[in-house]
Amino acid sequence: MTRLADSSDRYGLVSRFFHWGMAALFAAQFVSAAAHWALPRENALRDTLWVYHVDLGVTLLLLVLLRGAWGIWNLSNRPTESGLMGHAAKAGHGGLYALMVIVPVIKIIGAAGGTRGFSYLGFQVFPARDAAIAWTNTISEWHGTLGWILAALVLGHICAALIWHQIIKHDNVLNRMA
Repeated sequence: MTRLADSSDRYGLVSRFFHWGMAALFAAQFVSAAAHWALPRENALRDTLWVYHVDLGVTLLLLVLLRGAWGIWNLSNRPTESGLMGHAAKAGHGGLYALMVIVPVIKIIGAAGGTRGFSYLGFQVFPARDAAIAWTNTISEWHGTLGWILAALVLGHICAALIWHQIIKHDNVLNRMA
């Protein structure tokens, strides 16, 4: 029987659901950002993908918070890595989690002080303002840059899993997350 909670030898069903579900949503989020950046303004694919960017970002933020709470609750039970790579893994995961919170939060702050307003799943959260609040726009400008740094950390996370765990250590860490 599959356990819901984590154990010292395997991540539980809830952690695996969060990990792989969020991985799929982040892939969609990065594809929408890449299309928005790379395709011309009047492109149907660019517009179609971009429509979901905000709702997907807020959904991911909520999932990150839930996943973080779940991870803290299971912290003493989780599989660990020791030594230098263990410290590197903790630092990498810390960076991932920090950016998974910071990137959407700064955009939400920017939207709260912006002229377009902010809605989530069709519900208005912040109304549009007549004039933007300058400091919220300044913060919001970091959203894209930090988002691409997050994407780079995600790629590093994938490479570490494949190269360190599968090729070098052969420790079946991917099986613990599958």
